[in-house]
Order: sequence, then C-alpha cells, then structure tokens
Amino acid sequence: MFFRTLRSIVRFLLLLLNGNAHYQNREKLPKEGTFILVAPHRTWIDPLYLVLAASPHEFAFMAKKELFKNPILGWIIRHAHAFPVDRENPGPSAIKTPVKILKQGHLNLGIFPTGTRHSSELKGGAITIAKLSGVPIVPAVYQGPLTLAKLVTRKRVTVRFGDPIVIDRNTKLSKDKLKEIEGQMQQAFDQLDHEIDPSYTYKIEP
Repeated sequence: MFFRTLRSIVRFLLLLLNGNAHYQNREKLPKEGTFILVAPHRTWIDPLYLVLAASPHEFAFMAKKELFKNPILGWIIRHAHAFPVDRENPGPSAIKTPVKILKQGHLNLGIFPTGTRHSSELKGGAITIAKLSGVPIVPAVYQGPLTLAKLVTRKRVTVRFGDPIVIDRNTKLSKDKLKEIEGQMQQAFDQLDHEIDPSYTYKIEP
C-alpha cells in the first residue's frame, strides 16, 4: 500500500514538473510471474521513471546501506521495498535476499547493473539472481533530463523496454558465460538507446 501511494505522489509531482514522459514497449513486461528490471543508472531521476513506466508492477530495490542511516529517508525507502546492501563487502545476503523476494512472487526486482551513474561496467549480480530465482531479466533504458534543472524545462523523457533475457536454471555461470550474458544486456541497452534516438550519447552532468 505504501509503495502504491508513494508512486502516485511521485507520478503527480513529475507530471507537474515535467509532464512529457513517454513509455515504450510496455508489452515486453511479463504478464505473469516476477522479473528483474535492469537498466543503466544515469541519474537519480531514472529509478522514479522506471517504476512509473512499469506500473502497476511493484518493485524491490537494492540500496546502499548508507542511505538507511538517515532515520527519515531510511524509513521511507524501507517501506518502499528497498533493502540495504554493502557495496564494498556485499556478502551472501546481497544474493539471498532478492532471490527470496522474487520467489515469494509479490514483488519484482529493480537493479542497476553498473551500480552507480559514474560506472559503465556491468556486474554479474542480476544474472546470478535471475538464475537462482528462475525469473527473466527485462532490459530498459531511460533517456531524458539528468538534473532537476533540466527536468523542469519539460524536456522529453523516454523509457523503453526490451525483450526479456531468460537464463536457464541449469546454466553454469562460468566467467565466459557471465561475459556472454553481460554482452547480451549491454547489446540490449545499446539497441534500445538507438531505437529511441540513434544519435544519443550518455554524458554525466554535475
């Protein structure tokens, strides 16, 4: 209930601030069962739009443990299905917790495989979680404003979903296999970016 209420508030605020959002290929989202939504992390804004674009699906998100130290922010994100992860020393819970969430069948999982917006290196956590939980990975990209100042100029926002990537539960995740699937994910991101805007290039803004 809290997640849906918060999502409605965010939708209203973003409509006021921007009002120029476009969600493409929503039919790619699985109609049954849970899934992992993956996207390159480009701005603090993209998690908000990804959740709105994938509505009515609800999501759990990994969040760095430091965010939970703030009592108010920690309470909000915990009730919005976020769970803490130690980025420096992830530990087994970084895999076990999301696998348990997905197997329960109520929440999907949102992951940014690059970890932060300052990185373009994919990490294999989403792949391992997908294999252990038996759910597909759905790639998505966000193109749009990267700062609040640009958001309020009503610059176009686009979220586009790609074809699900299915990982057989019997697949052995060797280094070569991980690289192969990571390549599929990156190729999906590149293709989605090209389909939205062939000239698009991501540039980090302060």
